[in-house]
Amino acid sequence: MSRPDDIGAFVAHGRVERRGRDDGPLAGLTFGLKDFFDLAGVPTGAGSPEWLATHPVPDRTAPAIEPLFAAGARLVGKTHTDELAWSLNGENARYGTPVNVRAPGRIPGGSSSGSAAATAAGLVDFAIGSDTGGSVRLPASYCGLHGIRTTHGRIPLAGAVPLAPSFDTLGWFTRDAALFARVGAVLLPARRPGTRPGRLLVARDLFGRAGPEVAAALRPALDRVAAAFPAVEEVEVAGEALAAWRNAFRLIQSAEAWAAHGPWVEAARPAFGPGVRERFAAAARLDPAEVEAARRLRGAIRTRMRDLVADAVLVLPTAPGIAPRLATPEAELDAFRARALEILCPAGHAGLPQVSLPAATLDGCPLGLSLAAAPGGDEILLDLAAALAFDGGGP
Repeated sequence: MSRPDDIGAFVAHGRVERRGRDDGPLAGLTFGLKDFFDLAGVPTGAGSPEWLATHPVPDRTAPAIEPLFAAGARLVGKTHTDELAWSLNGENARYGTPVNVRAPGRIPGGSSSGSAAATAAGLVDFAIGSDTGGSVRLPASYCGLHGIRTTHGRIPLAGAVPLAPSFDTLGWFTRDAALFARVGAVLLPARRPGTRPGRLLVARDLFGRAGPEVAAALRPALDRVAAAFPAVEEVEVAGEALAAWRNAFRLIQSAEAWAAHGPWVEAARPAFGPGVRERFAAAARLDPAEVEAARRLRGAIRTRMRDLVADAVLVLPTAPGIAPRLATPEAELDAFRARALEILCPAGHAGLPQVSLPAATLDGCPLGLSLAAAPGGDEILLDLAAALAFDGGGP
């Protein structure tokens, strides 16, 4: 039977169990599923009571989830998400905030908040999330977990609620590196072992954006990663263009979110909470010329990033700091979110895989270190994570 949910990780309408095969590589393991993915016979709520009330119960499970059951894993429930997944905080104004057991009194991060919180608390062995602008990577950093944003398009997202389809990806959380790779071996189609590149690129400007305290806390872990590569060099990923890269992400994401959900928002008039409400309102008023200019810039960013990691792994901070405290003023959260997106958006623009590793702590709270690789290099990152085997307490 499922363990009691004393941290508010699971949605009430999705506390169901589904068993897989009795054998397989994940037999005996439990998982949680972000309430953004369809499960046959169970409502998909997408973090919104209005969405829950206005959408039919799916009769099919999202195809990307089926391999988990075939591998023997047991689902113990669907997990909370921010409204329509459009937040990085995990504070859902309609359903509450899952508890971050690794950083009490602080947010778990979002939008895959329930999946991260349940994994960190040991309620499940692993959990599925989605990552558009950082919705797996940031909670992984805040909650001291392994988390991955997979190569864009590698895992099909049929049966998942969209946010911004040209950025949306599936990801997952685990507490340990070995299981992190085992889940990947099941979920990633046509496994591509690959060869670890010989060069490690240190993102000097992204470490600079995170700030000196974060850089110092991550330094021992960075040195440990560097020891696994024959050659290490510092690079400028975007330099002075970081803010422009973030703004391009904002514009494209907003345009795609409105294209996906604008008619429903206008018809259902959902009572979105702070942040999400303002983002949808702004999305309704976008200037098409600005969006087109952002898409052109993204083309240049994609070329830049893919050239950069063609024969290398990029190392960068996952976040500009530890999890903010609960009830942090909205203006302060927005400023933190902007800094976070400058660090998170390069992989999103280029469709790269990126893992966040529980590599350090700062002021007693978890802090992630990220690795990014060329498209299709997911297994390289998972194998590297397994070899490094960070346990959340640093090197």
